[in-house]
Amino acid sequence: MWDRLAASDPGLLRLTAGLRTVTAIALTLAVLALLRVPVPQLVAGAMTAMVATFAIQEKQRSGQAVTLALGLPVALASMSLGTLLNQRVVVGDVFFVVLIFCAVYGRRFGDRGTALGLVGFQIYFLSLFVHAAPSALPALYGVIAVAFASSAAARFVLLPRTPAGTLDRLRRAFRARLGQLITAQIELLDAGTEDREKVLEHLRTGTARLHETALMIQGRLEDGPLDEATARLLQRRIADAEVAAERLGLLLLTSRSAERTDTLTLHLPGALLPPGGDLPVGDEATAVLRRDLEALRLLVLRPAGEASGTALSQVRNRLLGYREEENLPKAAPAVQDVFRGLGEAARAVLGLRVALDGPQDESDDTPATARSREELDAEDAAIESSEEDEPAKAEPTGLGRPTTRAAVQVAVGSSLAIVGGELLSSQRWYWAVLTCWIVFINTASTGEILVKGYRRLVGTVLGVVAGIGLAGLVGQHTWTAFALVLVFVFAMFYTAPLSYTLMSFFVTAMLGLLYTLLNTYSASVLVLRVEETALGAACGVIAAAVVLPVDTDRRTNELLVDVLTELADVTRGAVDQLSGGPPDDLVDKARDLDQALADLRAATQPLTHPVSPLRSRRDTARYVVALLETCAYHARSLAATAELLPTHPSIAADPRLRGAGRRIVHNIEAIGAHVADPRSAERIETGPSIASMLEPGTLRTPRYGRVTDRVLRHLQRLDESVSGLARPLGVTREPSGK
Repeated sequence: MWDRLAASDPGLLRLTAGLRTVTAIALTLAVLALLRVPVPQLVAGAMTAMVATFAIQEKQRSGQAVTLALGLPVALASMSLGTLLNQRVVVGDVFFVVLIFCAVYGRRFGDRGTALGLVGFQIYFLSLFVHAAPSALPALYGVIAVAFASSAAARFVLLPRTPAGTLDRLRRAFRARLGQLITAQIELLDAGTEDREKVLEHLRTGTARLHETALMIQGRLEDGPLDEATARLLQRRIADAEVAAERLGLLLLTSRSAERTDTLTLHLPGALLPPGGDLPVGDEATAVLRRDLEALRLLVLRPAGEASGTALSQVRNRLLGYREEENLPKAAPAVQDVFRGLGEAARAVLGLRVALDGPQDESDDTPATARSREELDAEDAAIESSEEDEPAKAEPTGLGRPTTRAAVQVAVGSSLAIVGGELLSSQRWYWAVLTCWIVFINTASTGEILVKGYRRLVGTVLGVVAGIGLAGLVGQHTWTAFALVLVFVFAMFYTAPLSYTLMSFFVTAMLGLLYTLLNTYSASVLVLRVEETALGAACGVIAAAVVLPVDTDRRTNELLVDVLTELADVTRGAVDQLSGGPPDDLVDKARDLDQALADLRAATQPLTHPVSPLRSRRDTARYVVALLETCAYHARSLAATAELLPTHPSIAADPRLRGAGRRIVHNIEAIGAHVADPRSAERIETGPSIASMLEPGTLRTPRYGRVTDRVLRHLQRLDESVSGLARPLGVTREPSGK
C-alpha cells in the first residue's frame, strides 16, 4: 500500500503540502482559541497560516527560514495598508493595482520574490475579506504573528521536509512506478483481442508516469543534497532504467502484433495495436516471459536491505544471462528480442539498485552478471571524471521578459476587474480581482489563461452548490465548520497538481463555510461569487489578448523550435559519439529535451482541451506531440547507447554512422527553421533508408552484434518520425533524386 501511495504521489509532495498546511492552520486556531479571539480573527489567522505555508516553495531549509522571516513584515505592512486604504476607494484601488504589478514582477527574482509577492497580495486581499477596521489592527498583528509562528513550527518541527528526504521518496516513487509499468507489460501478455485497447492505455499511462517521475528527480538533483558526481550517476541510472523499460514495452507490443509496432503506438492516444504476432496467449514462451517479467518486477521493488538468501541473486543472474546470445530460448526473432530487452532491463535495474542501495553482494554472481558489473563500474568511473559547466542561456530583457509582460497584463486585467466588480458589488468586488490574479499564475499564453479561467469557473459553480448545502448543515456550529475547512484545505492542496477544477471546487466550498462563520452567508453571496469569478476570468483573458499578447500559436511555435533544437543537439551528439567522436554529456542533453517537450505538452493544452471547437487543430496538435515524443524516445535510446561506448568493448564506433545521421539532423533543423519562419526555403531531404546507406555486416561485433542493429533501428525510426513531422507542419520535401 505504501508503494502504491508513493507511486500515486511521487515524493509524497502533495500529501506533505496538504498535511503541513492543515497542521499550520490547526495550530493557529488552537492558540487563538486559547486567547479567546473573535471568529473574524480566527478566520484571519487560518487564512494567514495557509498563505504563509503554501507561498514558500524554496528547496533548502535555510532559504525557507529567511523567506518566512521576511514574509512577516510584508504581511504586517500589507494588512495595515489594506485596512487603512479600504476607506479611500480611489487611492485604495490604485494601490491595489500597483501591489499586484509588483507582486507579479517579483517572480523574476525566483522563489523568494514569488513568495513575498504572494504574501503581500493575499494578506491585502484578506484585509478586504474580513473587513478589517483600523481599531482591530493591533489584534490582527498578533494574529498574523501567531499564524507565521505556527507555519514555522509545522514546516521545521512537526512536518519537516529536507531535500535529502524528498529525493529519497522520489526514488522510491520511481521504483514503484517502474514496478507498475512492468505490471502493465505483464497484463499485455494475457490480453485478448477485446482487452488490447485497455491494456495499451495502461501501458501508455505507466510509461508517461515513469517519465514524469524521472523529470521530477532531475529537478531535485539540480539543487539537491548530493555532490555533483553522485547526482550525475543517479541521473544516468534513472535514464537507463527509463529507456530500458520503454524499449521492453515496445518489444512486447511488437511480439503481440502481426507487424513491427511503431513507437508512435506508445505515445499517440487512440492508436491501435494490430492483432496477431509471434507471442500468442497461452504459448510456452508467454509463460516463461511472464515468469521473468515478474522476476524483473521483484528486482525493482525489493531493496537490497530487504533481500535475504540467494533466491534474488539467482533471479538476477537468470535475467542478466539473456544478454548472452547462447542463453536465449529458441523462439521467433521478435520473441527473442523481448528476452534481449529483458536482459538489458535487468542490467539497468542492477545499475539502479547499486545507485540507490549502495554496493551489492557479489558472491553469487555468474560470469554474465560479473561482466555487467564490470561495465557499470567502468561507466561510474567515466561519469566521475567528466564534469562540464554549461554556458548560461541569454535571458530576454524589458517587455520581452515574461515576468514584466505578465505584470503589465495582470495590472490591466485587475483594473478592469475592479471597475466591473464594483458595478456588481461594492462590498465583494475583490473576488473578480482574485480570479484575474490567479489565472495568470503559471500561464504564458492567451489560450492557457482561457483554459484556466474556464476550469476555475466550472469548479466555482460546483463549489457554490456544495457550499450552499454545507452552510445549511453546519449552521452556527463554529468548530464543526472549522473542522470541515481543514478537510477542504487538505483536499485543495492534495488535488491542486492533478485538477485545477477540483481545487477551485474545494476553495469555493471552503469559502462558503467561512462566510457562514462570518455571519455573511447567503445563497445570493455565493451566486455573486460565481459572477465575480466569471468577470475576473473574462478580464484576464481580455488583458492577455490585448496587452502585449502572446497567442497560443506563437507560444507553441516558440516551444516547438526549442524542442527541435534540443532534439537536433541530442541526435548530433549521440551520432557523433557513436561515430568515434569525443565523449559528451548526452544524459543532460536528453533531459533538456525532455523538459522542453514537457513545456510544449503543457502549452498545447488549450489546443487539445475537449472544449476546443477546432477539432482538426486539436488532432494535429496531438499527432505532432506524439511524433515528437517518439523522436525523443529514439534520441534518448541513441544517447544511452552512445554513453556505453567508452567503457564497453562489445560496442564499436563506426565513422559511417555520421553520414547516416547527417540527414536526420539536417531535417530536424529544416523543420525548426520553417516553424520559426514559414518563409524559410529549407527543405527536408528524402532518400534511401538509413540501414541501406551502410554496408551490412561490417558493424557487427564479436559478442553483441545485435547492439548495432538496435542503433540502426533507432536511427531508422527517428528518420521516419522526423520525416513524418513535415506533413502536419507544412514543410516541403526535397526530391530524393536531387
